Amino acid sequence: MISVTDLPTLNASLNALCTILLVVAYFHIRARRIEQHRKTMLAAFGTSVLFLISYVIYHAQVGSKPFPGTGMLRTIYFVILIPHIILAAAVVPLALMTLRRGLKREDARHRAIARWTLPIWLFVSVTGVIVYLMLYWPQPAA
Repeated sequence: MISVTDLPTLNASLNALCTILLVVAYFHIRARRIEQHRKTMLAAFGTSVLFLISYVIYHAQVGSKPFPGTGMLRTIYFVILIPHIILAAAVVPLALMTLRRGLKREDARHRAIARWTLPIWLFVSVTGVIVYLMLYWPQPAA
């Protein structure tokens, strides 16, 4: 059985999986494999939805975890965290709009917004894993 303390690792794993799916979907669309692109993007979206549910459950139960590092490492952490949070909030409506346009086959409008959505979504997914590693991996002794 999974416990609430396992959720940060699950969240990081879902972010990593989402990153992989986004990259695979990108290569599918570049090769004009539209059906494979659609299926892979739906999997990436589903993975992100599962992440969001798990994230909300964890933070409703535990709250936030303060960064344990100091000095330059703390500065680096916040340089990564702040744009991660801002862009994570932006990627939700962007992903929904991009998905809707893709599913409705509004190809030109889908492509126009996907050019913004993909790099933002990738940034959020990758930095989510980095934030996890910085928070939960053992810190070096000071």
